[in-house]
Amino acid sequence: GKGGDMFSFVQDIEGTDFKGSLVILAERAGITLEFENAEATSERQRLYDVMQKSMEFYEKLLSENQDALTYIRGRGLSDETLSEWHIGYAPNDWRIARSHLISQKITDKEMSAVGLIKKADGGKEPYDTFRDRIMFPIFDTSGRCVAFSGRLVQPNDQAPKYLNSPDTELFKKSDILYGLHKAKTAIRRKDYSILVEGQMDLVLSHQAGVNNTVASSGTAITELHLKRLRQLSNRIVISFDSDEAGFKAANRTAQIALSMGMEVKVVLMPEGKDPADVINESSDSWKEVLKHTRHIIDFYIDRLLARGIDRRSLAKEISKYVLPYIAGLSSDIEKSHFVERIATETGFREDAVWEDLKKVERLGGSTTDSGREVSVLEFSSETPEQRIAAIYYWQKNMKDPYVDSADMENKIIEIGGDKLLKRIRDYDSEALNKTLFEIEEKYGTKDVLVTELDKELYKRLEIQILKEKNDNLEPSRLKGDEEAMSEIFSNKKRIEEIQALIRT
Repeated sequence: GKGGDMFSFVQDIEGTDFKGSLVILAERAGITLEFENAEATSERQRLYDVMQKSMEFYEKLLSENQDALTYIRGRGLSDETLSEWHIGYAPNDWRIARSHLISQKITDKEMSAVGLIKKADGGKEPYDTFRDRIMFPIFDTSGRCVAFSGRLVQPNDQAPKYLNSPDTELFKKSDILYGLHKAKTAIRRKDYSILVEGQMDLVLSHQAGVNNTVASSGTAITELHLKRLRQLSNRIVISFDSDEAGFKAANRTAQIALSMGMEVKVVLMPEGKDPADVINESSDSWKEVLKHTRHIIDFYIDRLLARGIDRRSLAKEISKYVLPYIAGLSSDIEKSHFVERIATETGFREDAVWEDLKKVERLGGSTTDSGREVSVLEFSSETPEQRIAAIYYWQKNMKDPYVDSADMENKIIEIGGDKLLKRIRDYDSEALNKTLFEIEEKYGTKDVLVTELDKELYKRLEIQILKEKNDNLEPSRLKGDEEAMSEIFSNKKRIEEIQALIRT
């Protein structure tokens, strides 16, 4: 329902300016654009020209350097891929690119503006930013070269493996994804994007026919990057390296994407391999790996369960690694789905999972192991009644109790009558001693204990009693007793009300 012509349509869809839309449409129509008056061309267009000339120069240098060609072909890249992605080479020479660009009437100021040269100390002439590197041009969504990422050919402990252009007027690391200009149509068609970590993974993935792949280019994924992808599809598959750095990068990306309401899955990479390794085995191997993606939360749950760790450690790991993802979900229905799955798979009480999730949300998506934030899941095999009994026993035996035992008794009677109070009084003290340490750690101050009793513990005890009542009424319900059915319905409604109160 929006007005405009084909140029404004492409601007809106592709997120580009007018000249960018002109380039896209001209390319599609087979028209060669020529800018007639170089002096009248805008400064920005002049910078695009600088990047185009430097890209062409680096491509030419690669074709002339047999060692660099042997190296890059040895990484599995075909000549067609080298040409399609305009991959080049910067020799180990201090000023070869600068000298060439000066011959093309490009000034040091213009080269510096796009990050191609650096100032030298002691009044010496500026020198090339990139030396002895395979040069991967980085393109904007219109397919214009705006930056470079250079990979070292010879190992050098004094230099980074990958070197990216700095932020410039044309290039913003937080905005541009490598390969998006070629992947956007496939992302729309397939309705999902694949995010890999580096240029080599990206170009090999496209070479293998998986052309809905984009790369982070070694920079942290930002919300702006993900907004670009979300415009094309709400679904994203993350495939980062299986090392610690890749794991952390995937972790950050997933949390941002989930908070934006995106559907996030991960690729289960073979141990010790990255996408480039798999693709070099065969294109089919990479496509097979991509068939076995998992939702990020299911992936973490499965990973923790497969470790076979003890119950308390499992509780800590779930609170630390899984619940922050669930907390980041924008949909309450999705949250309920994963909370139920955790409870089903682990045997933890569902209300205990909700309680820990609330704490993660309260802490802004993180967890802590100290004081009042100890995971409820760590001792969630206990019933609310057992927890109350342990607190009652603890407070009765304290010299200066935080809570008057008579007040606790009155509340217990209000919830479940004299029978419930008798059950709590009759708990075996030796059994309760096993949980006293955790309880004292969790409810270590008067304010915390009083607040937790009123806000949650008494409510959970009431839910337990109501469920027991319904279990006792079930035989009568099966016989068609309308009074029993009415009471069960009333109890279930009250349980839902209490659960809603606990979650708010």
